[in-house]
Amino acid sequence: MTYETSQTSTPSAADTQVSPSGRRPGWNKVPEVTVHFWVVKVLCTTVGETAADLLDEKAGLGLTGVSVLMSALLAVVLVAQFRTTAYRAGVYWPAVALISVVGTLISDNLTDNLGIPLETGTTVSAVVLAIVFVVWYRHERTLSIHHIDTTGRESFYWLAVLMTFALGTAAGDLVSARMVLGHWLSALLFALVIAAVALAHFSLGLDAVWSFWIVYLLTRPLGVSIGDYLSQPTGDGGLGMGPVVTSALFLTVILGLVVHLAVTRKDEAQSRCAARHAA
Repeated sequence: MTYETSQTSTPSAADTQVSPSGRRPGWNKVPEVTVHFWVVKVLCTTVGETAADLLDEKAGLGLTGVSVLMSALLAVVLVAQFRTTAYRAGVYWPAVALISVVGTLISDNLTDNLGIPLETGTTVSAVVLAIVFVVWYRHERTLSIHHIDTTGRESFYWLAVLMTFALGTAAGDLVSARMVLGHWLSALLFALVIAAVALAHFSLGLDAVWSFWIVYLLTRPLGVSIGDYLSQPTGDGGLGMGPVVTSALFLTVILGLVVHLAVTRKDEAQSRCAARHAA
């Protein structure tokens, strides 16, 4: 699914310099929203669920240990991401994969460690995400991912991404638990809702920015349902592949796609690619 078309202009030599406000004209820090974007995003989401389960249950780190480890790794990768001057597939997507794990762990800690009901955890995550969007818009006057060209906007972007993962995990678990649909039916339900949003955008003119963020949120429970369906035992409605095999499979596919994107630059702004090839 594609939404907004980037309005990024071809950068000149002067454009590559950071302005006093911290803005880098002509350079965006996130990829174009293409089919590749959604495929890798769902894969990262699935890995976020299975990897968290793997480290918690199989590696014996416990929920707290996993949370500390993955948060530290995410901090390191985000430092690298913030230091880049433009979108780099090899830095951006590892950050998404790790923030997916941390977002899952936020929801799991609220439920398992603190004993907070899923309804409350979902509500809290939704309120925090809403606050992030309100503050982001009041400060920047846009929520578009095609204008992530300052440190402030990038900070808001990653905070919003983190909270979509936390909210998506809690909401997905809540739907599965209360509706008793099972893993594959839950995945089908979220896929249908995503399709409805896409139809509303392309046929009814639903705002591109809000269409993006709604689908971005919904792909989280979609990925969780897919991951659970593949990894959970057959007696629990899964295929019994286990978290090790499922995580390894999806990580391999993600690695292959990220390498492909890094080489072909298919998810970079058209104008930036043209400028590089002309150089």
